[in-house]
Amino acid sequence: MGKNVYSSEVKWAVVKDKLSGELSTKEIMEKHGIKNKSQVETWMRWYRSKEIYRFDQPIGKQYTFGHGPEITSEDDKRERQLSHLKMENEILKKYMELERELKKK
Repeated sequence: MGKNVYSSEVKWAVVKDKLSGELSTKEIMEKHGIKNKSQVETWMRWYRSKEIYRFDQPIGKQYTFGHGPEITSEDDKRERQLSHLKMENEILKKYMELERELKKK
């Protein structure tokens, strides 16, 4: 029985679904094929502590000094950061929309 490897896209999709509050953890796990709820909790902890570089780490690699592999080009780093910021912006927009809906009630 080997370790499961989840892509960066799956990790970010799980975080986005969790932050939206529309699905339970169990539903998110079923939707994305996650086998253990502690995995979702770990990704949420990384997101909350602003350790987004960890979403791109391969299993067993702990990049803390440079926050990522040294072979990554500057363009790749910028592109990855831009996509993370775009997703974060989408999440914040959704949160503000939900907050406005709750205030109306």
